[in-house]
Amino acid sequence: MRKVFILILCFLTTNAIVSQKGVKIGYIDTEYILENLSEYSEVSERLESQAQRWNSEIQKKKREILGMKEALNAERILLTKELTDEMEQEILIEEIDLEEFQQKKFGPNGDLIIQKTQLIQPIQDQIFNAIREIAKSKKYDFIFDKSSDLVMLYSDKRYDISDQVIQTISRSNNRKKLDSRKEKKEFDQQKRQEIQKNNDENAKFNLRDKKQENKIQEKDNSNRKLSVKELLEQRKQKNSANKKGKD
Repeated sequence: MRKVFILILCFLTTNAIVSQKGVKIGYIDTEYILENLSEYSEVSERLESQAQRWNSEIQKKKREILGMKEALNAERILLTKELTDEMEQEILIEEIDLEEFQQKKFGPNGDLIIQKTQLIQPIQDQIFNAIREIAKSKKYDFIFDKSSDLVMLYSDKRYDISDQVIQTISRSNNRKKLDSRKEKKEFDQQKRQEIQKNNDENAKFNLRDKKQENKIQEKDNSNRKLSVKELLEQRKQKNSANKKGKD
């Protein structure tokens, strides 16, 4: 009843405004938009896959507990009261752990709800930004959500802008992909330039080192030549001295 009252109030308010000026009104269907967004499908698949893994763990634990109960029933007649109580206590602890795990994963504040909120929030932001862009560019005064708590008793399809929202989001995502590819291309090109620059610098350093090595080699050769010359000169002087001594 409260929803109907709110709708009537909105209708009367809108009529009052329309009587003063022309008002442009549109509406969206969030559920329809989400169903037609590939990003939402991917998120749903990820959440479903995660939920299946957790369910598999739960079913495995249930089978283990069932096996413990069957083993206890089969051996109960042979066990003392102390052993029976101990096994029953162990089974109870396993059941409590299982219940806590279920609540942690699938409870109202469980991991599945948290992950769903985290993954869907960016998509909801995209929808909101697309609505705001359409409203601003096409000068809408009001845009309602057909999937919200506000009950729409009648809605003309020509005022449904859900497809426009989907197209706006798709264009935005395509631009992001193009920008991403462009950035990757620029990064790869920059990386190649850096590699080429490093190669050029290494080649320059190698050339400089080679020149230095050549200079050192030439100097060593020159020194060796000088030493041989000096040795010959020394021998010549010695021979000359010996000759004078004989004379």
